[in-house]
Amino acid sequence: MSLDVSPALLAEAERGDIREQDFVDTVRTSLPYAYDLIASLAAELKSGIAEFTDNQTPPPSEKERGQLLRALASDAIRGSLERHFGIALAFQNCHRVAAFRPESTTSETYTRFTSLRSQILNQSPEFRDC
Repeated sequence: MSLDVSPALLAEAERGDIREQDFVDTVRTSLPYAYDLIASLAAELKSGIAEFTDNQTPPPSEKERGQLLRALASDAIRGSLERHFGIALAFQNCHRVAAFRPESTTSETYTRFTSLRSQILNQSPEFRDC
C-alpha cells in the first residue's frame, strides 16, 4: 500500500468527498521523501527566476525511490501535489523530477524537457532496473 490512510480519512472517503488538504497531509506523512523533494523544488522555483528546477540526485535508497515513483505514477497524488504547491511537474527517469510554473507547460523549455529526445538523452544503464 502506498499511502498510510487513517481510519478517520477512510471513513470520510466512504461517506463522500474528502478535503484535498487532508489527502495532501496523508501523502506528506506516507511518502515523506517524495513530498519533501517536491516541496524543495517548488520553493526553489518560487524563490528564483529560472524557468524550472529539477532534481538530478538519485534517492538514497530504493525505499525513497519507491516513494517518488508512487507519487508521480498516481494521477491523484501528482495532481494534488501540483495544486498544493502551485507547480507543474515533469518526470524523466527514476529520479529526475522537475517543477515548472503552471503557465510554462506550453513553453519551449517544458516541451524540450518532456520530449522523446530528452527522455533518451537522460537514460543510462543504471536506470534500467530502477
